[in-house]
Amino acid sequence: MVFLHGLFGSWQNLGTAVRTAADHYQVHALDLRNHGKSPHHERHDYAALAADVAHYIDQNIAQSCYVLGHSMGGKTAMQLALTRPELVDKLIVVDIAPRAYPPHHDEILHGLNQIQGQTFAGRRDADQALSQWVPELAVRSFLLKNLLLNEGTATWRMNLNTLSEQYPHIADWPASDNTYCGPVMFLKGANSDYIEAQDKDPVLSLFPAAQVKTIASTGHWPHAEKATVFNKLMLDFLAAQ
Repeated sequence: MVFLHGLFGSWQNLGTAVRTAADHYQVHALDLRNHGKSPHHERHDYAALAADVAHYIDQNIAQSCYVLGHSMGGKTAMQLALTRPELVDKLIVVDIAPRAYPPHHDEILHGLNQIQGQTFAGRRDADQALSQWVPELAVRSFLLKNLLLNEGTATWRMNLNTLSEQYPHIADWPASDNTYCGPVMFLKGANSDYIEAQDKDPVLSLFPAAQVKTIASTGHWPHAEKATVFNKLMLDFLAAQ
């Protein structure tokens, strides 16, 4: 089973689901390019991201597998299934649809760029500075997992320059004439607007066997907000014939 995280994250953001799946499957939790410990590259679009994952599967797994992706990782997983369907046995897409989204990370990107290169006495000071642009504590905590302080100077583990420049590609969705006919489950946070009613037809045109499950009282991170429910849905879907 392969896990793919979202924008500004790393595999650790899916840690609870990864550990749960590891009791049942051989798990490969990846850092996508320009994130975590993976290499940096000037290109960041879904064709490149999916090609990275396909190359990893070819080299390290050498057979089809289950794939779960959240947000940007969900778009990457969908692109992988559409371009290399022989590599994907089942697909789980977490709170994202196969469509372009309007830019909605401008303040976060601005704040991350403002923090980079500044000197702080500690992470608490960096958190306070970032709060000018990112008021939500949970979002700041998520972002600050990527913060490195080298003698007090802040840098980001993610490739912030490329992610800023390539953001239009991240928000976009590449048109495709392909379909993936294998089993697909979309998991939506009930309080999130990333998957909406008008997404049904585009989803089914690309993934005709898709189903959508909604997790109550959750937003864009249902795997963290209601881990027990999320993990049960994940395991039940994977175990079903």
